[in-house]
Amino acid sequence: MSVPLCRLYLITPPAIDDPAAFAKRLEAALDGGDVGAVQLRLKDVSDAAIAEAVAALAPITRRRDVALILNDRPDLAARLGCDGVHIGQSDGPFDVARRAMGPKGIVGVTCHDSRDLAMDAAEAGADYVAFGAFFPTDTKVTVHTPDPEILEIWQETMLTPCVAIGGITVENCRPLATAGADFLAVSAGVWRHPVGPAAAVAAINAEIALGLAARPTS
Repeated sequence: MSVPLCRLYLITPPAIDDPAAFAKRLEAALDGGDVGAVQLRLKDVSDAAIAEAVAALAPITRRRDVALILNDRPDLAARLGCDGVHIGQSDGPFDVARRAMGPKGIVGVTCHDSRDLAMDAAEAGADYVAFGAFFPTDTKVTVHTPDPEILEIWQETMLTPCVAIGGITVENCRPLATAGADFLAVSAGVWRHPVGPAAAVAAINAEIALGLAARPTS
């Protein structure tokens, strides 16, 4: 039995004042190692600001074959040509997001600490489900704190990929890879790393490899 992969799912900082300058930081981060997706997560900004950020980042992610996912806004993700959208439980019905993105677009769904929500999303056709927050985070208010066992159970019983999110860093990511996460969503753990984003990406990939090596294969 082959061991499933686990990849880094990179989330942008909560504010991007200069998209062109940040695009260079993103490019440097992607130079650090494997990244499966980049989520553009900008809150309380105008559609024009999001469009400017997409225009700056999309050429970089496309050249590297990295999916560009927009947070919250299926309509805008489709209009701006993003590869996918990530929706929360309060961001509208899944079928609306699927219609906006089409059959080939990626639609991921936040499921907190609920296998029931995740199974509903998977049955509806979600491309991935996200569990978290696994660790304290200042990105958003932490209400749901799942146990890593939810990743193990999901990996054993479901085919839809799962994303672990919430306060993940170089220091704490390995057990989540071992438990069964298909992706580790990381924001501050990369952008605030003391040696820089590229070093963080490289270190997380090394921890993922160690975590996968410890994952049961039967």
